Amino acid sequence: MAISRPRKLTMMADSFYLPKDNPSKPRGEDAHFISEVPQVIGVADGVGGWAKKGIDAGEYARELMRNAADAVKGRRPSDVDPKQVLLEAFLKTESPGSSTACIISLAGDILRAANLGDSGFLVIRDGKIDQILRRSNTDFNCPYQIGKTSSAVVSAVEEIVVGVERGNVVIVGTDGLFDNMFPEDIETTVGLCMRKEYTPDLTAWMLANGARRKSLDKRTTSPFQVTAYEVGVQHSGGKYDDITVVAAYLV
Repeated sequence: MAISRPRKLTMMADSFYLPKDNPSKPRGEDAHFISEVPQVIGVADGVGGWAKKGIDAGEYARELMRNAADAVKGRRPSDVDPKQVLLEAFLKTESPGSSTACIISLAGDILRAANLGDSGFLVIRDGKIDQILRRSNTDFNCPYQIGKTSSAVVSAVEEIVVGVERGNVVIVGTDGLFDNMFPEDIETTVGLCMRKEYTPDLTAWMLANGARRKSLDKRTTSPFQVTAYEVGVQHSGGKYDDITVVAAYLV
């Protein structure tokens, strides 16, 4: 009797980043990495509230992602545990501040993810969204975060394991994407990109710019507006924010 083995898939990934227009923080507060050999992607969003204390949380997010990328160097895809990678990165990050984070890895035909806060990812299969993981908040617009003053919430990291197939598309993003584009908007945009045979960098660009347009539109209905309404908070239109999108094609 033949034993079936997991099919070896590869994430062909690229990214696009649109920071807010802020001369005091031109790099914004988002950060990300793509590690091709171990097949790992990570995004992070520094928590803006630290600005009230004169701290640029973007520095924390960037160091966290650098440390996560370092943690997977030399590893085989099958040896990567996203939650452990996030913990290792957290323990080595010295910058003040805190951040949300989402790390995903691919080994064979299994996608694993660890998410803390309101960044996240989704999987599109046969043109339809098959899986979504995002948003773990302590309160409205107050995401769980990782940092020197919030290490206890490591236990709040959400983990998920998903079987994937060749031809699937994985979209990873910070809340600048998901607060402004509904899942069906992302699905439609990715479908258009696939029909036009866009490469991952163009798909990421399309999504990021679509989210930016909505973030500036006070007349649109956005996911952030819907969530605000549900908790009795007045908000119209999109939410202006840093926007990070990583698009990965499974081949």
